[in-house]
Amino acid sequence: MRYLTAGESHGPQLTTIIEGLPAGMPIENVDINEQLARRQKGHGRGRRMQIEKDTAFISSGVRHGYTLGSPIALVVENDDWKHWTKIMGSEGLTEEEAEEIKRKITRPRPGHADLNGGIKYGHRDLRNVLERSSARETTVRVAAGAVAKKLLSLLGIEVASHVVEIGGIKANPVPYESIQQLQEVTEASPVRCFDKEVEQQMMDAIDDAKKKGDSIGGIVEVIVEGMPVGVGSYVHYDRKLDAKLAAAIVGINAFKGVEIGLGFEAAHRFGSEVHDEIAWDKEKGYYRKTNRLGGFEGGMTTGMPIVVRGVMKPIPTLYKPLKSVDIDTKEVFEASVERSDSCAVPAAAVVAEAVVAWELAAAIVDQFPSDRFDQLADYLKAYREEVKEF
Repeated sequence: MRYLTAGESHGPQLTTIIEGLPAGMPIENVDINEQLARRQKGHGRGRRMQIEKDTAFISSGVRHGYTLGSPIALVVENDDWKHWTKIMGSEGLTEEEAEEIKRKITRPRPGHADLNGGIKYGHRDLRNVLERSSARETTVRVAAGAVAKKLLSLLGIEVASHVVEIGGIKANPVPYESIQQLQEVTEASPVRCFDKEVEQQMMDAIDDAKKKGDSIGGIVEVIVEGMPVGVGSYVHYDRKLDAKLAAAIVGINAFKGVEIGLGFEAAHRFGSEVHDEIAWDKEKGYYRKTNRLGGFEGGMTTGMPIVVRGVMKPIPTLYKPLKSVDIDTKEVFEASVERSDSCAVPAAAVVAEAVVAWELAAAIVDQFPSDRFDQLADYLKAYREEVKEF
């Protein structure tokens, strides 16, 4: 199972093509658009989210609400395209038209892909880099993740996320009764935080950064319940599922770190305080008494909840720009400003959900018979029973 995205931030549309989904899986536009709407929320978002009303259109691979087994194409149109048709159009320009366009960018912004990408591909107009490297591309990654979340949900696997830190303000580890409760509370929070006591502090920190023309980052956590035991592999490094999740998280724009379970905290503890003792129960079979390793051992799922955290750096587009160097004149300038957020951590939690869901769904489809969804569901049910009796 794989997907490919295409599109620029101010181009006409964003597109993703998904291949490898089983035939006969129910899916509709609403399943995808609910997730896209979640991505646009969050205290600290910029004006772009007021312009765009992201909705996906399924243009192939689905008929009458069910997947066909053929590639699925999802399209999200950019409403702001009407203001950028000449600047971002695919057609060639006359000399006069080229002279009219004043949006050429020669000043790379620190923290962005501008300079490195310009050097790599030989672009003298850095807009050719920033339009694709923009986090706007995560829109269709969330769309692909929504399809994956639908598959997982139909198989009894639920995915949720929440924000555990923004700008140095940490949420207290408040226990939740169920993953559904976690979802309900965080969906109602402007910063997607389960701890109501620090919610306002996080919002104040975002507002303060915005007033200063600055930005702040944070940490998000994704939790998955219901994954069967033994998904992934210990045989080869590139088949370890926790490694794939780590790569997916760091592959999100502005994410610079990832940890699973205790993560870096494990370096400060004894082995007896890190590993999870194994127990057995007639009703549920094998389980771990604790979940310090975040649902993984040896690159495979243990059946315990999967817990993955990602670190998002502050967005580098600042309204008090950092110094840079013009690639044409080599003169020092203040880096050019593009419309941006002061904090996108709450929205990034939704993106993290999407990429985690995709990797888990892909691993299940890869490991079990999956040409038809009904066969996949039946096989997975039988496998769960087999695991219980092991």
